[in-house]
Amino acid sequence: MMNLKALTDKIIIDDYSYELPEERIAQYPVKERDQSQLLIFKGRKISKDIFKNIDSYIPADSLVVFNNTRVIRARLLFTKDTGATIQIFCLEPVNPRNYETALVSAGQAEWKCLIGNLKKWKKGKLSKSFRFMGQLHELTAEKLSKLEDDAWNIRFTWSPGELTFGDVIESAGHIPLPPYVKRDDEEIDYIRYQTVFSKNEGSVAAPTAGLHFTNEVINSLREKGIKMAELTLHTGAGTFQPVRSSDLSEHEMHCEHYYISKELIEILLSTNRRVIACGTTSVRTLESLFWLGVKIIQNSFIDDDNLFTDQWEPYLTKTSITVKDSLKALTEFLDRRKMTSIHASTKVMIIPGYEFRIVQGMITNFHMPKSTLLLLQSAWTGPEWKKIYRFALDNNFRFLSYGDSSLLMK
Repeated sequence: MMNLKALTDKIIIDDYSYELPEERIAQYPVKERDQSQLLIFKGRKISKDIFKNIDSYIPADSLVVFNNTRVIRARLLFTKDTGATIQIFCLEPVNPRNYETALVSAGQAEWKCLIGNLKKWKKGKLSKSFRFMGQLHELTAEKLSKLEDDAWNIRFTWSPGELTFGDVIESAGHIPLPPYVKRDDEEIDYIRYQTVFSKNEGSVAAPTAGLHFTNEVINSLREKGIKMAELTLHTGAGTFQPVRSSDLSEHEMHCEHYYISKELIEILLSTNRRVIACGTTSVRTLESLFWLGVKIIQNSFIDDDNLFTDQWEPYLTKTSITVKDSLKALTEFLDRRKMTSIHASTKVMIIPGYEFRIVQGMITNFHMPKSTLLLLQSAWTGPEWKKIYRFALDNNFRFLSYGDSSLLMK
């Protein structure tokens, strides 16, 4: 167990900044996914290649874990009679709370949302027309209550009611590109802002480390003997939030929901392979999984509402529990409940000083200055992150969501 204040006081957020020229922020993906540049950091040495050749740098005894979440068209634009445009950004379901159930809801659904141009929406309902399968339909939005983080509970209703909410947003919504992509979404984004292995809908931001993979790259890893597995973490809008407070302990992480199969937990339990997480979302999920197992060991009567890892829990929990014991507790928990997967949530913030339990390498893009993603990256590389970013800047790497990639090993 750490002294949290002592730990966060050591981290001066301005030390995790760098000058990122505007022109280095990728506004579009490269023509071919696997033709992006790849930075390799291994044994404190830095080199570069193209992503297509990543199989040459990942050891054959590795297990690569992907996040198979799929981005939903979470931005809904309504135009009032006055001409004012109101943007509603769907963050996560409220009623029903489960993503799968929420997306197949018929007739109505409630979501936690951010509202753009709120001052122009004082009262009343918003409505818009959209086409589905060639037929014209009507979508209505109504403010129900104010929530935390400047969000609102919004009730959506539509007619005819046999359409699902997934159908509605697929037809009426827009891809939620990050704020540093200074353009409207285009047809290319409906394909390229998804990974080739995306399956489970729910994210409002892509797990961008996976955007470089093609089926050919995946096959080349498989042919080398590298094993692959998947989990799901629905990435929230908070992934774009910079750390604004000089006191790191005051930064509030957004809660994100994840799903991990019993099969993956058993693979992690039985394997001696090096676990390489594809993306910071996979890193946080795998590390949260360890702490969830610790919580279950410490409280065998835990209920579903407490399958959650808080932001500073890893730093405030004193434990000698091993990874194997944690994973074993998770499989036994699932067996007792006759479940094949675990659904939990996490706010874990990985910062320098964190002790990694499951992850032994990561594939990740280049992140914003003063971001929690950069803090996570530097927790793995240590102060070498500055050399990595300096190399990337000096060698014309592209940055952020549609930018280039890195493989970080020790």
